[in-house]
Amino acid sequence: MNAAIIFVLLIVLMLTGMPISISLGLTVLTFLFTLTDVPIQSVALKLFTGIEKFEIMAIPFFILAGNFLTHGGVARRMIRFASSMIGHWHGGLGLAGVAACALFAAVSGSSPATVVAIGSVILPAMVKQGFPKRFGAGIITTSGSLGILIPPSIAMVMYSVSTSTSVGAMFIAGVVPGLMLATALGATTWFIARKNNYPRLDKATWGERWAAFRESVWGLLLIVVVMGGIYSGIFTPTEAAAMAAVYAFIVAVFIYKDLPLKRVAKVLLDSASMSAMLLYIITNAVLFSFLMTSENIPQAMADWLIGQGFGPVAFLLVVNILLLLAGNVMEPSSIILILAPILFPVAIKLGIDPVHFGILIIVNMEVGMCHPPVGLNLYVASGITKMGISELTVAVWPWLLTMLIFLGVVTYVPAISLWLPHLLMK
Repeated sequence: MNAAIIFVLLIVLMLTGMPISISLGLTVLTFLFTLTDVPIQSVALKLFTGIEKFEIMAIPFFILAGNFLTHGGVARRMIRFASSMIGHWHGGLGLAGVAACALFAAVSGSSPATVVAIGSVILPAMVKQGFPKRFGAGIITTSGSLGILIPPSIAMVMYSVSTSTSVGAMFIAGVVPGLMLATALGATTWFIARKNNYPRLDKATWGERWAAFRESVWGLLLIVVVMGGIYSGIFTPTEAAAMAAVYAFIVAVFIYKDLPLKRVAKVLLDSASMSAMLLYIITNAVLFSFLMTSENIPQAMADWLIGQGFGPVAFLLVVNILLLLAGNVMEPSSIILILAPILFPVAIKLGIDPVHFGILIIVNMEVGMCHPPVGLNLYVASGITKMGISELTVAVWPWLLTMLIFLGVVTYVPAISLWLPHLLMK
């Protein structure tokens, strides 16, 4: 009964158009002060202790690094490098867009940032070369979602914070699924381009490839700095995020010189604004999780599901359906912070690996970012392409179908997520 009251109240507040973060906070406070005897001091204490975890500091640093890279010409150089390597295949620039999104995802940690950085450069070039705008928009909208699957990933940090799972293990686990999904999206692009005989670039010489690599190497080195530092044990994921922010600043301002010093203040302010928004959501989500736990709702749900005879296979199917439905009304950070603490205890009771479960949630979030009504990537791509949401929805469906098939594979083949962590963490 209490669970029903909590969720009905939350849904009603969200339907009024109130931001998710405020809806969460009001739900918690209304329930605690009217239906429980929980002292107000414990609520205030939870507000502060909820965001004092060391791992949360990684979020503003990765946001700052992503913003420096987005404004610092890194994306343009990555596109040139990808084009020189695979631009002569069917769908040339489209394939280069997928590859560039995968490369930029490995340094940014954010899907919308990947869509903006790569899409704003490659889409005009694709249209100029004769590709239909829909084709380019479909590629960038879906490939941009790799930003939260290929590590480092802000969404993975949020999952780790809300379930006490290792951030480093999540980052390692995202590598193989990220590369597999990038390959699948590239294969879809190649198939459509070959079928419609879309244009290709001239094959680059090895000299041109080497020149493109040398230009992009400073951006690509960030992958080595972040992931190499974490995997070798030199620094933690949070320290890696701080290193990434400093490195991205140096590359954008002093090496590539595409970001004038006078614009650094705006990048800092934009990053602070986005960080504050996410931290406010996290704070209220922690309060919501505290309410769920105090009312014993996750444990009761776990006992009920197991009592119904739900095994891991059926449970994971239910989780996928629930997360895909949630993706229709909420953005990824809110879904992770609200549902992960509720579903996680059930997954553990059923013997599902927490890292595998985390990757499954992240892939669901990727799908949610690419379909209406609240798909963030759709809105970002809409701003770049000047296309309507309904037109974009039609444009993305071949790649979205590929992502759904991949979701099914990654759900029921845990080895995809767990092989590399087990190999590196022995």
